[in-house]
Amino acid sequence: MTQYPLRIPAIRVDQPLGTFFVAAIKARVLLDTCFSEHLKADFAGDGESYTLDGTQRLLRSDRLRSIGEFISRRDAGFPNSIILGANFSERDGFVDDTSLDRWRLEVAEDGCYHLVIPSPNKIVAVIDGQHRLFAFAHSSSARLDMDLVCSVFLDIPKSEQASLFATINSTQTPVSKSMTYELFGYNVGNEPQENWSPDKLAVFLARRLTVDTDSPLRNRIILAPETDFILDADEGVPWRVSMAVVVQGILRLISANPRRDANLLMTDGRRSRSEIDTARNDASPLRRKYLETNDAFVYQTVLNFLKACDDKLWSSAAPRSFITKTVGIQACFDLLRMLLPEALAAEKLSVGWFKEKLEGASKIDFGGRIFSNASGSGRTFIRKVLEVAAGISVREILSDNEYRAVFKPAELE
Repeated sequence: MTQYPLRIPAIRVDQPLGTFFVAAIKARVLLDTCFSEHLKADFAGDGESYTLDGTQRLLRSDRLRSIGEFISRRDAGFPNSIILGANFSERDGFVDDTSLDRWRLEVAEDGCYHLVIPSPNKIVAVIDGQHRLFAFAHSSSARLDMDLVCSVFLDIPKSEQASLFATINSTQTPVSKSMTYELFGYNVGNEPQENWSPDKLAVFLARRLTVDTDSPLRNRIILAPETDFILDADEGVPWRVSMAVVVQGILRLISANPRRDANLLMTDGRRSRSEIDTARNDASPLRRKYLETNDAFVYQTVLNFLKACDDKLWSSAAPRSFITKTVGIQACFDLLRMLLPEALAAEKLSVGWFKEKLEGASKIDFGGRIFSNASGSGRTFIRKVLEVAAGISVREILSDNEYRAVFKPAELE
């Protein structure tokens, strides 16, 4: 059996569609950690081989057996890449950024990348190459240690997995758009907007933010990991943010449990958003607007806040400032979530109102040494700083040293 965690050398690849990592991963590790929609591999009774559990309409059992026979041959080989979407649970959707099971990247002192696989938990979706991978369950157990070339995308939403699958296959055997979205549970083009689940809406709005000429995130949202060092400058754009960060930021404004909402919308045929209103309590600040299908309001609110962030925080940020890294963008969305109850009650959702709230943070050097912990705790610290600067929380949520370092740096000289 494989001993986890694993640390595997990886090559970073930057392409127009986003950033991914190429790594050689053993078949048994992939069978441990990967799933296709409704299909996964589990250990058999002998502890060495695998059995397949679940059904996938587009996976053909005869083809799996045929490929399995090929894998057992002496000259077996798969030089082409299997496409994976890591940190996505079939049951719960996004894997929380605090989870110890998340696949992550490390950078050595020499600049080389390593992919860290902490556990055998199934949090990796197979975007392309399902037959190749799951055919190993029909092969000789001796072949489970075969290396397979994998292109790993970290933290991409489910609908982006569908889009990527369609893009990959459009240059090979054509796959219809409807089949692609059905495979991944996304038929956005054929579905009334009132039936959209929270994650579908969040992805739709995130895509709009990256093409809207009025958006500060225009051309900044990419398919990339949430890891800070991925968000490099590109063609004059000083910083970028992953699609996952923006989607999750929007999701938390409209739903406390997106997966359950999606299930409720599909219960008893197909429900509209308004029909799940009484299903459970949800204190997400823009929940009511989501249920009313007032998506224009949700988008404009987010856009106004992002414009204020750009004016007060991002436009003057130093190149290495943490306010434009993953933890900083996440903290900004956290702040928006906290500001919205007051904004909605006072009916003040303009760019100007958000600017007033951010004014106290506009002079803070988010590139200072105090912000150098770019991790989950770094996000929490930046959020607390923004809370104090915006007048939401008292200064006591920061230690005396933290407060002086952030708000009175001259006193430390």
